[in-house]
Amino acid sequence: MSVVSLEELLEAGVHFGHQSKRWNPKMFSYIYTERNGIHIIDLVQTAKLLTEAYDWIKSESKKGKTFLFLGTKRQAAGVVAKEAIRSNSYYVNQRWLGGLLTNWITIKSRVDRLKALEESDKAGAIDTLPKKEAALKRKELSKLRKHLDGIKDMKKLPDLVIVVDPKKEYTAIQECIKLNIPTVCMLDTNCNPEIIDIPIPSNDDAIRSIKLIVSKIADAILDGREG
Repeated sequence: MSVVSLEELLEAGVHFGHQSKRWNPKMFSYIYTERNGIHIIDLVQTAKLLTEAYDWIKSESKKGKTFLFLGTKRQAAGVVAKEAIRSNSYYVNQRWLGGLLTNWITIKSRVDRLKALEESDKAGAIDTLPKKEAALKRKELSKLRKHLDGIKDMKKLPDLVIVVDPKKEYTAIQECIKLNIPTVCMLDTNCNPEIIDIPIPSNDDAIRSIKLIVSKIADAILDGREG
């Protein structure tokens, strides 16, 4: 049984692809038609693949696997953080730090630094420093929070990565491939589906479309844990 109806997908504008001149030919099988120079995504396939992704993620969640949500584009950032937090998962919604997965030990040291600064701030220790030094510490804390807040409780590499727009997040996808970490991705008509484990053809630019797909994936994680 499908976890989403075609009506829901249509209403959220999931079917709108990119301009046909900007397409990736490898997405041909997921395209229904072209209308006014815009590719229209085949929502029957979107529903089928989203359901496959849901069932797989639910199964992995039931086994206690961990998940990382990734979406750094402006339209995705808020949804990615909200749904990751709701499903007790990790997230990156600002700039992807190169080596975040492949050089996790180094990134982990930055996470430890973030935690140390937060503890120091909580204890009021930063307030006791000279004004200039305190300002530098707060600036460092703010920068670390911006990039690492969503992964500060991540003790090891995630078991699965959920991505909005793999074309934009190309570096992260390559790191996942190198480490054999499976990926589930929302991908538009300008992306390459061949490098993704479960591609979900969809409009990855509209907030409503992103919200619908990402929330279904978060539901799958919660469903698996409750089951």
